Amino acid sequence: MKALLSTAPGGPETLELRDIPSPTPSAGQLRVRVLACGINYPDVLVIEDKYQFKPPRPFAPGSEITGVVEEVGEGVTGWAVGDRLIAMLGSDGGLAEQALVTAGQAIKLGPKFDPVEGAALIFTYATTIHGLVDRGALKAGETLLIMGAAGGVGIAAIEIGKALGATVVAAVSSEEKAAAARAAGADRTLIYGRGPFDKEASKELAKVFKEAVGPNGADVIYDPVGGDYAEAALRSIVWEGRYLVVGFPAGIPKMPLNLPLLKSCDIRGVFWGGFLQRNPERNRQHVEQLFKWWAGGQIRPRIDKVYSLADGGAAIARLASRSVIGKVVVRPCEE
Repeated sequence: MKALLSTAPGGPETLELRDIPSPTPSAGQLRVRVLACGINYPDVLVIEDKYQFKPPRPFAPGSEITGVVEEVGEGVTGWAVGDRLIAMLGSDGGLAEQALVTAGQAIKLGPKFDPVEGAALIFTYATTIHGLVDRGALKAGETLLIMGAAGGVGIAAIEIGKALGATVVAAVSSEEKAAAARAAGADRTLIYGRGPFDKEASKELAKVFKEAVGPNGADVIYDPVGGDYAEAALRSIVWEGRYLVVGFPAGIPKMPLNLPLLKSCDIRGVFWGGFLQRNPERNRQHVEQLFKWWAGGQIRPRIDKVYSLADGGAAIARLASRSVIGKVVVRPCEE
């Protein structure tokens, strides 16, 4: 089979398309033909050895896949050759024609669902439903401010926020992205400039956020961006609001702790991977809700661009450029 491999630390240009042996499933595993692999920000980091997990090389990046079962390992029940599935692989393995999946962690994918959309579902939407429901306690009628609202996680937050009955304010970096946020259901949008920001520019940005969320402020702020945007956004939060820390593509912010004191607000981390390990049953309930919303049209993963396996490095580079609207997906095999 073919796989796009990281053989040494570096950027997407260092990935190599190679022929490697097909994997053999162990007890409890499935071997699947990979139909699609969603690209996520950890894929940018893992090939540069900047992620918290460092798989041994050579490895194929990519952790979020859809596939078709080709072989069932010993002791596996409930799965048969030809079944379609969604699976998270850990930190690597998705950018290949075949992959091994732990049967107990796979989710059946019905015939009416698009495997390309399916490969863009779990990481962003499961992270976001956990963040908004479990960590943010978002309620109907509250105001939700979303940073980076045109990315995969951002669009998921718009759709889930609306499904939960919130007023959604989407913060983005261009008019094209604002249009995408409105198409996803955002009630209001705002466009911010590119950082870094000095003290005066940060104050001006805070005014923009305050005007966008309205005089009562944002009850919940969902921030998958970080950097200099974080402090300005936090200044728009309500008394006892919840600020959700999701990611840092713009850098890890240095937050002045007098702001949480003055606002009596919470800064809460959203680490879906840790939640999944500690509370798989709660995550299963979330995924069931996501499938209901997906089937009913309340959510639908937006696909920015689909790449071939040979062009998987370009897919990772596009995500790293922060120009993506929705999700980037690689298609190693056809059905």
